[in-house]
Amino acid sequence: MTLYFEDVSVGDELPELEKGPLQEVDLVRYAGASGDFNPIHTVPRVAQSVGLDTTIAHGMMIMAYAGKMITDWAGAGTLRQFKTRFSGMTKPGESVVCRAKVSKVIEEGGEALVMGRLTVKGKNDDSLKLKGDFTVALPRKSG
Repeated sequence: MTLYFEDVSVGDELPELEKGPLQEVDLVRYAGASGDFNPIHTVPRVAQSVGLDTTIAHGMMIMAYAGKMITDWAGAGTLRQFKTRFSGMTKPGESVVCRAKVSKVIEEGGEALVMGRLTVKGKNDDSLKLKGDFTVALPRKSG
């Protein structure tokens, strides 16, 4: 179902996306898909040797979940800008919840733009994993 610019208002919340609990095999799969084979993500003893309790999820994997939340809502091909700042680590066994809210709706450069702010937090402890901003361009009902 297409989301139209006219149907979006400041303050609207995007449907939440929950992922997890993350498994070590998810981190190995992401390493293979992304080409990021830093062993702190896949080898517990290496992660422990650098002072971590265990392996940690790739930050870009957590960012990808936020991106999926946005494109599930707005549709493929709509994303114009996506900026995040990493705030905390995600470990195997954790679940995360992606949330976002519309902060601005404008027309600029011939596009109907919707801007918003997002967070990804730990489901069980509400720890902040990342926060950021996004912009999508939506179609108008009038074409």
